[in-house]
Amino acid sequence: MIYILDSSAMIAYLRNEAGANVVERLLTDSKNICYAHAINLCEAFYDFARSSDEASAQQAITELLDLGVVERRDLDVPFWQQAGMLKAVHRRVSLADCCAIALTLKLGGELVTSDHHELDALAAAGVCPIKFFR
Repeated sequence: MIYILDSSAMIAYLRNEAGANVVERLLTDSKNICYAHAINLCEAFYDFARSSDEASAQQAITELLDLGVVERRDLDVPFWQQAGMLKAVHRRVSLADCCAIALTLKLGGELVTSDHHELDALAAAGVCPIKFFR
């Protein structure tokens, strides 16, 4: 299965927050491929840099990549336009989450998130498959 992790999934795993076990199962199942858009990795990076320091942020990202999270840097015109249209239509959704949704649609996977406040409506509308880990 193909999964796209947003920053909430990566941060929950790294900080052992509620739902971390769900994310861990996805990461460690050899049948899965877990991707993260560079923008979502940036969010995880700055979360750790803000709460601790740059070395901790670097270590967090290294841990994710060592676990097999595949960084995607998609940002060609069709990709950023799709992310932009998602943001235009779904105004409450962050641009980073719009990048994760666009990547999910591009790869035919399932978005992994805890962001109910932003993404419940999109899940209900069938915009893309979404797995809420908590």
